[in-house]
Amino acid sequence: MYDERVPRLWNATIDEHRRTVHAAILDTTAALVAEQGLAGVTMSQIAARAGIGRATLYKYFPDVEAIVVAWHERQVGEHLAQLTQAASADAEPGERLRTVLSTLAELTGGRHQPGTAPVGHGPDLAVPLHRAEHLHHARHQLHALLTGVVRAAAEAGTVRTDVSAAELAAFCLHALGAAADLPATRAARGRLVDVTLAALRPA
Repeated sequence: MYDERVPRLWNATIDEHRRTVHAAILDTTAALVAEQGLAGVTMSQIAARAGIGRATLYKYFPDVEAIVVAWHERQVGEHLAQLTQAASADAEPGERLRTVLSTLAELTGGRHQPGTAPVGHGPDLAVPLHRAEHLHHARHQLHALLTGVVRAAAEAGTVRTDVSAAELAAFCLHALGAAADLPATRAARGRLVDVTLAALRPA
């Protein structure tokens, strides 16, 4: 007797396999770029280290730059999810703002950690990531999220109201971008968050 569940099980198995291979390609490329830089990585190297054939690799991506963009898009999505979780924390508006800014500083400063070099801040990654459409969408999402958190804190009286929440959110994003150039220590990033919060307080 024909079992209708078999095709669904087979399709689920295939989909899981594809997701596993896709993730392995991204992780392998990230490691190789961190070691050698984008210019030094080839599709053959990626296929060999990932343990797949070149023909299989090309079924997923046309070139190394496309893989880097996909890797970065995954990272950005994960970071936005962490920030969204921080923004929805059950806390006072001022404390929630500190949590979001601290999370943002940690994520921005994390580019100095081992294995995170391909985030897109090296000169050889600037071109492919500059063209990545997901970055523009992510920036808009991040600004909107932070604007909402700042506005709530302003309504609670812990943030100044002489400047719009949207402008203050943009200020925070630029200010905390400096975390990328700080020593890779939590203390340094914490001081940057303190300075940023000080600028937001009512006069």
